[in-house]
Amino acid sequence: MRFSLGMAFRNIRRRPARAVFMCMIVVFLSFALLTGGYLLISLQNGLEGYRARLGADIVVVPSSAQGHGTVDEILLQGITGNYYIPSAGLNKLESIEGIEEKTEQFYLTSAKASCCSARVQMIGFDPKTDFTVMPWISGSVDGNIGDGDILIGADIAYPADGYLRFYGDSYRVAGQLDRTGTGLDNAVFTNRSTIRKMADSAKVTLEREALKGIDPENDASCVLIRVKDGYDISAVADDINIHVAGVRATASGDLIASVSGGFRGASAAIGVVVSGILVIAVMIMAMVFVLMMNERKKEFAVLRVAGASRRILVLTMAAETAIVSIVGAVLGVLVSLLLTSPISEGISSQLSLPCMLSDTVTVILLSVCALAAPLAVSEAAALISALRIVGNETGMLLKEDA
Repeated sequence: MRFSLGMAFRNIRRRPARAVFMCMIVVFLSFALLTGGYLLISLQNGLEGYRARLGADIVVVPSSAQGHGTVDEILLQGITGNYYIPSAGLNKLESIEGIEEKTEQFYLTSAKASCCSARVQMIGFDPKTDFTVMPWISGSVDGNIGDGDILIGADIAYPADGYLRFYGDSYRVAGQLDRTGTGLDNAVFTNRSTIRKMADSAKVTLEREALKGIDPENDASCVLIRVKDGYDISAVADDINIHVAGVRATASGDLIASVSGGFRGASAAIGVVVSGILVIAVMIMAMVFVLMMNERKKEFAVLRVAGASRRILVLTMAAETAIVSIVGAVLGVLVSLLLTSPISEGISSQLSLPCMLSDTVTVILLSVCALAAPLAVSEAAALISALRIVGNETGMLLKEDA
């Protein structure tokens, strides 16, 4: 085995161009496998996270929100703005039959100026009625979000002192939400009295016109509703659209179906691309090995005359292939790990799909598969070609080469 390994290294040094070409094919294959698998799993995780995050049967937003995006874009990407349902409209919801519970949220977008630690979406909610925010709390928060306390999304960093500043005031970070895979990972949540304080401070900035006449404690940007058992969700949503002016009610099933449709389309496209890359890479790899073996017939014949056994020749070829494949697979995995996160987030943003990056264990398993699969394919191609050649008589090999 030591002799075969030494021969393999010498062959690589003697023909570096051939080794580099084979290595690049393996890099390509390994990168495609890991990146494709990572994207598919991240999108699937994001869809599941979106289902769990929604937590409501019906989503109600003001009709004026239409200029800011569709309902699913608002929920997925955290696209908020200054659009509100007045308290009169909220009171009419009380008369709609079939509503079991509802919770209201008030949206406020922080300014870009030096007034704020970061430009984020600030969402006021009622912890007592909420069923969509509190389940995502990753820290130990007892449910009592005090005045001046804020909850932050999973992607928001905060200083060591645990305070973020908005409109000249500092607010204590009371907890951080688990990752949802949506734009709300970059949102800030607080109770209704605190959002009122923020809105009052915002009125002296560019938001003053949009917030004129708005009461953050009684008006809302979004209402999330759970429907009583036995009631048809779509029928209740239609009832709201008919009887409550100036709002748009959407059944969550329609939102999830829309997102699922986008997910299926993206998954199919990624699957086709990865499968095509896999087939092309395997075909190229097999063809290269056949050509490479044919041009090395004389080399094999000379080694056989010098006393090398068929077993040594096969082991040499296997060792040479393994060295090149391992180097290529490792490079492919490293490049993929560097690029998959921004690629996943870019695709999520462009397609308006939720994306929740895979956990460490999943990434490790995918990386192992991306390392093992190209190695197995290349070794199989090399061994088949090598066995076919060394199975011939030495004289026949020399005669064919001549």
